[in-house]
Amino acid sequence: MERYREIEKTIIKKYRKEIWSKFVKAIKEYKLINEGDKIAVCISGGKDSMLLAKCMQELYRHGQFKFDVEYIVMDPGYTTEHRKLIEENAKTLNIPIKIFTSNIFDSVFNIKEGSPCYLCARMRRGYLYSFAKELGCNKIALGHHYDDVLETILLSMLYGGEIKTMMPKLHSKNFDGMELIRPLYLIRENDIINWAKYNNLTFLNCACRFTLETDVDKEGKSKRKEMKELIKKFRETNPYIEYNIFKSVENVNLDAIIGYNINGEKYNFLDKYEEKK
Repeated sequence: MERYREIEKTIIKKYRKEIWSKFVKAIKEYKLINEGDKIAVCISGGKDSMLLAKCMQELYRHGQFKFDVEYIVMDPGYTTEHRKLIEENAKTLNIPIKIFTSNIFDSVFNIKEGSPCYLCARMRRGYLYSFAKELGCNKIALGHHYDDVLETILLSMLYGGEIKTMMPKLHSKNFDGMELIRPLYLIRENDIINWAKYNNLTFLNCACRFTLETDVDKEGKSKRKEMKELIKKFRETNPYIEYNIFKSVENVNLDAIIGYNINGEKYNFLDKYEEKK
């Protein structure tokens, strides 16, 4: 059996409960894919997006409804070694990638204010939407997972002063008719890591020029890493902490909220306080 077939088999058999079942559940629960969709799976070269590509391939081949899929890779200025690793992994996994280039790394490397990571992420999103639309796609799929959602919730509260989450799907504000979906939404990061290790796969981690050329451990300065450590500490006293954080944004009690925003309009509990006497 070819290696990519063996790897595919681990997704639907060995890691069926941890990966495949949760992938399918997210697709159904959040209505991420519709009949006739054409979806661009955005591959960064990391473990998450590569797994996403394999899951989408499996769904495309054996799913209950028809949709089209493209596998796109944006090269924002990778080194020769990093680009080669992506291409080799795509070949190993039998993923028919389409690569296009941009100059994002050059654009964000010398910015003087703000976070280069934040600007890079926003610029990446725009390029991906644009290329996907050129291919006739109406959706892009990203590899964010359950742990990304947890970290976003805590980051918003602790550093943003607001309660919000990373949504399973979004309408694009700048590209009419386009949507963003996150099919790995219910999958734990550790299960993705275990899948990669089991199959002896080595994926791209961080290929950022800022990290490479300044010899700075960008992950060490990451607020997301800080949230990971915080959740880990919480888990020592409450094994259900991740589930509770995740469900907290599904169970918002507006009767016990001081204020909230809808479509940019702010509401305060005092607005209807007297009516509830």
